[in-house]
Order: sequence, then structure tokens, then C-alpha cells
Amino acid sequence: MVRVTTPGIRLLPNAITVLALCAGLSAVQFALTGNYAMAIGSIGIAAVLDSLDGRIARLLDATSKMGAELDSLSDGISFGVAPALVLYVWQSHGDRIGWVASLIFAVCMILRLARFNTLLDDTDQPPYAAEFFVGVPAPAGGLVAMLPLIATLQWGEGWWSEQYVVLVWTIAVAVLLISRIPTLSLKTVKAPAKAIAPILVGVGLLAAAIIVFPLVALAVALVLYLLHIPYSVYRHRWLAAHPEAWEVPPRERRAIRRARSHRRLRLRPASGRVAGAAMRAVRLPRTNSDVVRTRNLRDRDHGSSATSGPGQRRRSWRRIGIRRR
Repeated sequence: MVRVTTPGIRLLPNAITVLALCAGLSAVQFALTGNYAMAIGSIGIAAVLDSLDGRIARLLDATSKMGAELDSLSDGISFGVAPALVLYVWQSHGDRIGWVASLIFAVCMILRLARFNTLLDDTDQPPYAAEFFVGVPAPAGGLVAMLPLIATLQWGEGWWSEQYVVLVWTIAVAVLLISRIPTLSLKTVKAPAKAIAPILVGVGLLAAAIIVFPLVALAVALVLYLLHIPYSVYRHRWLAAHPEAWEVPPRERRAIRRARSHRRLRLRPASGRVAGAAMRAVRLPRTNSDVVRTRNLRDRDHGSSATSGPGQRRRSWRRIGIRRR
């Protein structure tokens, strides 16, 4: 890659970060004037800009320590301080308990960003760790905290707009920010070539929904994001328990998962396409007990081959749930 040396081009990622910072701070000004829809929109714009600055910096080879620090400061203000103040202005009306909840949210956001920066220098993480965030990321957390306000603007007053519900919700999101719960990172998602057209159609439909029903589309997106967390936890645990799937393409991961399921059920692989990955998944031990079990099975097969013949060997293959090819 040719290194970019033009000062104006190298300044572009930091300029986008500053724009995100200004958008986040503008949310507070909109809240003070009672324009809560624009406050939510400003935080949404800050989230979009935050997703662009890092990618553009890597694309232009314009990454720098100053840009990294500026990005963290911008995230802390746009997704920590700004949402906390917007919720305080909207719901608390000078109440001290509301201010405490806002402080807790802002502090947890800063702690989450500080932990994220320290994990960037951690070289002892497994290969699959890049596919996950530790806790809810800053842009998602800032928008998820605004869900009660979004619901109130769209559907009017309800139980979701009660002060104690908003306070509990704010603290719950703050806990998700600093938790160790793994959440999926879209940075490592790779779409296959045949899925590009459907994805583009989906992007067009999403854009139309945002234009026609912006608050509803945003609320649905945030709810779906929260619902993905159990799947993310399951996927993280599955990868931690299957080292053979750490550095293979998604298709082979699915084959290994199906092979493990067939092995538990003592069934044969469903198709020839997954047979190779299934064989590797069955042959590769995962723990010390698997190593001992595999060695004992191999010794027993070799020791009994002279007396048992081919039939016994075929039965040993059937015992672990696959067909010898």
C-alpha cells in the first residue's frame, strides 16, 4: 500500500472525529431547547461518523496516536456525557437521583473506553477475540440508553416514560457497558459474493424505513441489537471450546458445528461437502480426556485388528458416528 503523505488527506479522519464530537455535544443543546427528536438524531449522526473515521484512517494509512486518543475522547462525550445529560434534562427536572444515574452512566462509559484502549495492546488474546467486543460498545450503549425517550416520542407517555423506569434502564445500560459480556463486532464480518445483492437491497429498505419511520426503525434496530447478545455469548463460548475453528472460513465453521452435533447424536455427516471438516473435527481432540480416549481407542483397534478383522474396524468407525471413506 502506498503511504499517503498529503497533509489534507491525512487530516480527514481526525476532522470526521471532530464532527462526531460536535454532533454529540449538539444533542445537549437540542435537549435544552426541548427538541428531543433532533437530540436523538445528533447522537445517531455521531455514531455513524464514529464508524467511519477509523475505517477511513486505515484505508488512507493515516492512523496516529493522536487520532486514537481523539477518538476515545469524542466517544466519551458523544455517547457518555451527551446521552446522560439528555436523559437528565428530559426526565429528572433537577432531581438528585436522576443526576446520580446520569453520573453513573457517564462514568461507566469512560471506564468502558479506557478498558477498550488497554485491550488494544493485549497480545495474549486468542485469534477469535477480534470478532467480539468486551461489553456493549460506546455508540450502541449511547443509543440504547435513549430507548425510553425514543418510545415516548413515538408512542407517547407510558410505563417506559416513568422516572423510576428510566433510572433503572440507564443504570442497566451502564452495567452492560462495563460488563464482560461478549458482543459481536461487525468489523470482522465478511459477506460472501452471492449475498452482496440481497444485502444492498436490505440497505435500501433500511434507508427507506429510516426516512419514513425514523424513530420506529431506530427502536427496532436497538431492540434487535439487545436480542443478539445471547447468541453472541453462545458463539463466544463455542469458539473458546473449539480451537480447530479459530482460523477457518465460516463455511468450515458451520461444517465443524454440524459434525459435532452429529457426533453427539451418533449420526453420519449429512453431506459429502462437510465430510472433510467433520473428519478433522472428530479427529482433533479438544481436552486431555479426549487425547486419552482417542489413544485408547487407537490402541484397542490396532491390538484387535489381527483377531477381529475388517468388521471390527468398521464398527469402531461407527462408534464415533462417522462412515469410513
